[in-house]
Amino acid sequence: MGGIKRVLVANADDIAGITFTDDIITTISMVAAGTPPVSATFKEYYFRPGTGSMTSEYQVDEAAGSQYVQTLLALAFSRMETSKRLEITALAIADCVAIVEDNNGKYWYLGFNNPLHLNAGGGESGTARSDRNGYTITLQDDSIELPFEVSSSIISGLL
Repeated sequence: MGGIKRVLVANADDIAGITFTDDIITTISMVAAGTPPVSATFKEYYFRPGTGSMTSEYQVDEAAGSQYVQTLLALAFSRMETSKRLEITALAIADCVAIVEDNNGKYWYLGFNNPLHLNAGGGESGTARSDRNGYTITLQDDSIELPFEVSSSIISGLL
């Protein structure tokens, strides 16, 4: 089944370590700060059906002898409002990582080799009353490999 259900986002600097078992991420350790020490967490965003996608493609330059995987995470936030504008601005300027939950219940980690960065975005009021009013952004991940799967058993501990 296509599409994404939700996205979890954290600052890249808040990731202390990642552990793999059989090429699946089984532990994500977060840094602790403050008094008393409190671990950083991921922030979750839910999306309406049919409004988000994740697309990974190999980028190959035969002449240079190089290749990498570019993953685009397209997200649509319904209704233009100040709180969403501020969230989108923060996502646009942050060095972040993301865990994407697809509609099959699988989780995928973006930002493993380099933090995500804003690729495109904007807001649109729509024209007709039935048009969507809201913001769209596309975050880009440039990595050596396709996104790693994340064990579903660790997700609740990251929030």
